[in-house]
Amino acid sequence: MDNQHSESLRRMDRREVLRWIGGAAAAAAAASRLPVGEAQTSARIGRQTGAPGPGGARIGSDPILNKNYSPGDLWPLTLDAARRRAAAALCDLILPPEPGDKRPSELGVPDFIDEWISSPYDETSKDRPVIVDGLAWIDAESGRRFGGKAFADLAEAQQCAIADDICGKKSVKTEFKTAQRFFERFRWLAASGYYTTPQGWKDIGYVGNVPTIEFAGPTPEALRHLGLI
Repeated sequence: MDNQHSESLRRMDRREVLRWIGGAAAAAAAASRLPVGEAQTSARIGRQTGAPGPGGARIGSDPILNKNYSPGDLWPLTLDAARRRAAAALCDLILPPEPGDKRPSELGVPDFIDEWISSPYDETSKDRPVIVDGLAWIDAESGRRFGGKAFADLAEAQQCAIADDICGKKSVKTEFKTAQRFFERFRWLAASGYYTTPQGWKDIGYVGNVPTIEFAGPTPEALRHLGLI
């Protein structure tokens, strides 16, 4: 990733990013992973009584999705500039665009990840140390291997050399096991953000609420999957 691009990453409209979180959380809930809209116990108490949440910070109610928010209005964002650059570079490496398409970093996927790990919900708060520490590790590993360079400043082949050691495609060395867990979770978050964008919808052939002249109903395969036939 070139410096000019990484330093001018567009900050996405926060309301849109919060909608993404809702969509990704709903998908996770369907897989019995995340209780959607359920804050941590202390956060719930804070909403009801005004008591401080974790770390003494007051936690407000869940976002109103038709309202515009500025960073910090709901909860402080987590990623600093260096971690944000690393996240953008890793998103672009994991999900390279087709010719003519935008990179995930240009679509706001790093914003989605930052909002996710910064929000005060059970599942998202578990991801915070995994992602923050993992991004710190990937920059440190980049510097160790490539003359002090940050991950975002490496050539693609150099970035791939690090990613290949932790992505699980081949046997991962013991010293990289923690980094492997980071990569797996980061990849899930990056994909969750990307495939809730219009460009991501197009990539997987998702049409959405588009009227059709005829509707034949669910396919036999879908009905069998649901146990209806």
